Amino acid sequence: MMKHVGLCICILALSACGGGRDDRPDRRAVAAPIAFGPISKACLQSDRKKKSRQLCTCIQAAADETLSRSDQRRSVAFYDNPHLAQQVRTSDRNVDETFWDAYAEYGKTAERMCG
Repeated sequence: MMKHVGLCICILALSACGGGRDDRPDRRAVAAPIAFGPISKACLQSDRKKKSRQLCTCIQAAADETLSRSDQRRSVAFYDNPHLAQQVRTSDRNVDETFWDAYAEYGKTAERMCG
């Protein structure tokens, strides 16, 4: 059950590729981190409606903080095949469980940094 909740959080955080606008005058604009790599490239090339350069480079920065380069390359496949994420999440293989733990942490980090 917790893995399912984690998957939903990751997918929502990463697939949103956009966000609302806050016009309240008391809010200061905070620049999102910028990074370029395999995840930002996949995000920018995806067919998601609300993608933006700002969001895609921000989630790459989150990936740089939490995922190895090989884990980043592995997670790029989720953009083209979201079902693959479900397969990895439910896998009993130790390598998949280790990867998923890191990927779930990446989702939380991306949500915090870019949300």
